[in-house]
Amino acid sequence: MTQSPPNLTTRPVPPRPGQGESRARLEEILRVDHAGELAAVHIYRGQSAVFRQTPHKDLADQFTRMEGEEQVHLDAFETLLRDKQVRPTAMTPVWRLAALGLGVGTALLGEKAAHACTEAVESVIAEHYADQVRELSQSDPELSAQLSKFRDDELGHHDHAVEQGAREAPAYPLLSAVIKAGCRVAIKISEKI
Repeated sequence: MTQSPPNLTTRPVPPRPGQGESRARLEEILRVDHAGELAAVHIYRGQSAVFRQTPHKDLADQFTRMEGEEQVHLDAFETLLRDKQVRPTAMTPVWRLAALGLGVGTALLGEKAAHACTEAVESVIAEHYADQVRELSQSDPELSAQLSKFRDDELGHHDHAVEQGAREAPAYPLLSAVIKAGCRVAIKISEKI
């Protein structure tokens, strides 16, 4: 039995090497990084809101401080999106709600779970930024340097979470694995949609 050849007229044509390809890749990078920073702001906002209602107001202050640092990153990406005329991901409302839910949910599980969330998210994001820094080091050194600075900030949050006992959270291996998998899926979706 012979198979008919695929219908080439309905398949999307990949961008040609050169200007169009680099523009498409820049759009993916900016779109996904904006989405990640938006999510980080909302995770920390959710965690802070929960801890503000407990005797652990110092934790609320920590998460509020980290939210502010992520807001600086988000503001930078909003400026880049506007300046480069790149649309944000269509998933923005979903990611905003999912991130807020993740922040509230992990905070309700307790201090260690909230830190485990930070450790998991920031490890994926720092790795993602490191890949982009290498990718852009020759073609866009200015953006590469900015992403490198943001990666260092994310690693600071990661290290703080580990110091605060993130890996002592109940069911840490499962919680961390689920959050990391969710981040990786969100990255792939945000790049394209």
